[in-house]
Amino acid sequence: MEFKLLRIDLTEWRAKEEVLKDGIMRKYIGGRGLGAYLAMKEIPPHINPLSSENKIYILTGPLTGTGAFETGRYHVVGKSPLTGILGDSNSGGQFGPWLRFAGYDGIVVEGASDEPVWVSIVDGEVRFHPAKRLWGKGVVYTEKKIRAEMKTPSEHIGSVLAIGPAGENLSKIAAIMNDKYRAAGRTGLAAVLGYKKLKAIFVKGSRKIEMADKKKFHEESKKILKKIMEHPISDALGKFGTAVLVNIINAHGAFPTKNWTRGTFEKAFEISGEYLAEKYLVTNKGCWGCVIRCARVSKVDSGPFRTPVSEGPEYESIWAMGANTLIGDLKALIKLNYLANDLGFDTISLGNTMATLMELYEKAKKGELPEDKAKELLDLLEDIAPEWGDPHAFIQAIWRAAYRDGIGDLIAEGAKRLAEYFGSPDSAIHVRGLELPAYDPRGINSMALSYATSNRGGCHLRAYSVSFDVLGVPEKFDPLAIDKRKVELVKYQQDYFSVIDSLVLCKFNTFATDHTDYVEILKAVTGWDDLTADELLIAGERIYNLERLFAVREGHGYKDYLPKRLIEEPLPDGPAKGKTAKEALETYLPYYYELRGWVDGIPKKETLHRLGLEEFEHLGA
Repeated sequence: MEFKLLRIDLTEWRAKEEVLKDGIMRKYIGGRGLGAYLAMKEIPPHINPLSSENKIYILTGPLTGTGAFETGRYHVVGKSPLTGILGDSNSGGQFGPWLRFAGYDGIVVEGASDEPVWVSIVDGEVRFHPAKRLWGKGVVYTEKKIRAEMKTPSEHIGSVLAIGPAGENLSKIAAIMNDKYRAAGRTGLAAVLGYKKLKAIFVKGSRKIEMADKKKFHEESKKILKKIMEHPISDALGKFGTAVLVNIINAHGAFPTKNWTRGTFEKAFEISGEYLAEKYLVTNKGCWGCVIRCARVSKVDSGPFRTPVSEGPEYESIWAMGANTLIGDLKALIKLNYLANDLGFDTISLGNTMATLMELYEKAKKGELPEDKAKELLDLLEDIAPEWGDPHAFIQAIWRAAYRDGIGDLIAEGAKRLAEYFGSPDSAIHVRGLELPAYDPRGINSMALSYATSNRGGCHLRAYSVSFDVLGVPEKFDPLAIDKRKVELVKYQQDYFSVIDSLVLCKFNTFATDHTDYVEILKAVTGWDDLTADELLIAGERIYNLERLFAVREGHGYKDYLPKRLIEEPLPDGPAKGKTAKEALETYLPYYYELRGWVDGIPKKETLHRLGLEEFEHLGA
């Protein structure tokens, strides 16, 4: 299989092609795996993530744009300015397929421009365009202007990837956006593009995706698609979107509320997917080639939260900016989601950071912060009073964070740095600097292991153990019971999801499939006729270990832990009342290390040899 990269040198405004060897692709597949390998080889150790030495890898996978099930995604990798270790993120929409149609399977962004620039790639032709007039502008405006210049007004032809003011101003919680409302949100990689002064990339083309056996590809694609569409979770996602989880997770007492101090939210139904469908939904929508169509298209017609037709909000955004800050007005959340997308923020990190700010504000008024820090906080806030449940204060704060004005300069740094600056580090709920998503491990105890061992920091997409602890996929467990079988499933998901992110596919496929489902279709595309299911899963394990080695190389970020609040403070409400995550983590972690072949979070040398990672054995335990 030929995998063609475009290396964009922003220092010189030059581009060159590179074709990767088939052996590298078979070992790392594409997307996330290939990005981890290239980052390990090409990004120097211990560099400042916000420097010209960092690189951003924008990558597709062998199935992207083939017309198979849920293949309209791409993956971004680089050293994270938020965590200081390997950062990566995944986004849907249309950019991944159109990048391949434009002539390339991936882009490597290198160097840094002296002035703002955007790049167009059309049928293999690469052009650099001055972007001074777009700098400081929102994502929606940017896409409109670029489409006009490229004479491609239809949103169904071509795709635009862009950063907003948050990324331009080097916010460590900024998201890379595409197709206006889709986000490669986690780990703050948009700030790296902001440092490099790359405002946007436009892609369009007519390249056909080659495959070894087209007839077999279509046969296998139909088999997998049938499994996906017959699964009840696919049906629920189509009807109510990801926010169908709001009521489910709240009922389990694992819906983090008021900055992770509670597990239930009394206004959960009023911000749920069911309520959104009833009150504000215009239609549903899917990524390129998607049949599940989980995306929401919503609108608020009037009032202070009037919002034009736009995509979202999704479950994580509704939770992070809603229950976690006690905002229970869905109209306000639709507005906040729109602003976050347009200004270019990761909504999970933004909502957590605002919840942290609200807690700090409350503590300052109660005299629970150091006196000098309390005074400084109140001075920086000026006319903003970030009270719990106040969407108007949140809206003001979003704008200030995007342009680093006043308190916004610290909000832009993320929850960890904000809390540490004001002398209350435990007010930030994060792992390795990455703010946690919407599942409290005190109420779903397998998530304690998922969060603690995630290579990019607090993440639910490295292992979505909610699937078996709550949804019963592939088998049902008591979410409060200690069971070592959960450890085996977490490890399996981490390896399997590494494959999925490297292929690059939507994780909603995984409710109905396992790794064995993708062997024959991958053979049909790549011609790897002797590929086995075991080899594919070992590739996932290889990728997971390689990502861990990046953190080991950087000298931090490989210790597996949870925030103090989740370990020491029992939930005060709901079905998980009285529970902490301490017992689960202490029970699960030793068995996890045994299964992984790790010592205190570091892969053993023999593990690296088994996985074909000998070139990195100097980093092993």
